[in-house]
Amino acid sequence: MQKFKDKTTVLVVDDSPESLGMINMALDEAGIAVLIALNGQQAMNVLEQVTPDIILLDAIMPVMDGFECAREIRKKFLLTPIIFMTGLVEVEHIVRAFDAGANDYIIKPIRPEELLVRIRQHTNNARMLIEAQKALDSMRQHVFCINQHGHILWATPDAQLLLNQHLQQYEDSAKLDERLMRWLPNGQNGHDLALPLNKDDSVLTVHYFKQTEEDEYLLKIHSPNVEIDPAILEENLAITSREAEVLLWLAHGKTNREIAEILEMSPRTVNKHLEQMYPKIGADNRTVAASLAIQIILGGRMGTPPV
Repeated sequence: MQKFKDKTTVLVVDDSPESLGMINMALDEAGIAVLIALNGQQAMNVLEQVTPDIILLDAIMPVMDGFECAREIRKKFLLTPIIFMTGLVEVEHIVRAFDAGANDYIIKPIRPEELLVRIRQHTNNARMLIEAQKALDSMRQHVFCINQHGHILWATPDAQLLLNQHLQQYEDSAKLDERLMRWLPNGQNGHDLALPLNKDDSVLTVHYFKQTEEDEYLLKIHSPNVEIDPAILEENLAITSREAEVLLWLAHGKTNREIAEILEMSPRTVNKHLEQMYPKIGADNRTVAASLAIQIILGGRMGTPPV
């Protein structure tokens, strides 16, 4: 994606010619580069080619409205500030905008001076955060932040890259949100989360770091690309090698059907291995078994990182 290097770049998404003309004139006089889209879908097309510093977004537009557009933007651009600018004044619309990922909300008619101040504030904050995240990555501190619903609010570049690798192989962002939400209380109690990275048994180990705001939780990724040998589970739990393989993928959050496909056996056989294994390890369900396996993996003898 391209970016204008010498100018702050703003993407204005609005279907009103009057608003576009006024905003374009004010931003141009302030030395800000302006990109224009007439609806949410056009905005997503622009974002395939250019990464703006900030996005100004109307709420009511044809084809794709601002609320849907904001949700789509947040799937790809976690840190780019979004300012809603709309004539909708009801609290329900303001709440809806922030739930969709907005950083700010301005009610029309727009006052150019106020708009410029807010643009500068949000772009400066975003740049500072990006620089801080790059510094964390340079120290191999892969950090990301979630809310209580497991939704990723931001991530350092390398952390986002690793999370994207997991998403591409195993699940969509909604399922990852749900997984992180369920795990968060356990993470606060000291239990790490293992996310599969590749089909070669590599995992991401997610560690709870701290709570920074009322609904913001910092997480760190430890030991990315560490290879896990099922023998760790076999040796520590006194189970068969096949049961260890099943348990390893159970700890990765796989269903019986998915485990069956990976290990090339029937779902019934997977279930039989689990039934035989549970009494051996003192577990009465898959959640307890997975938790036990993860703790052994994290504290046991782990393979060396691949070269």
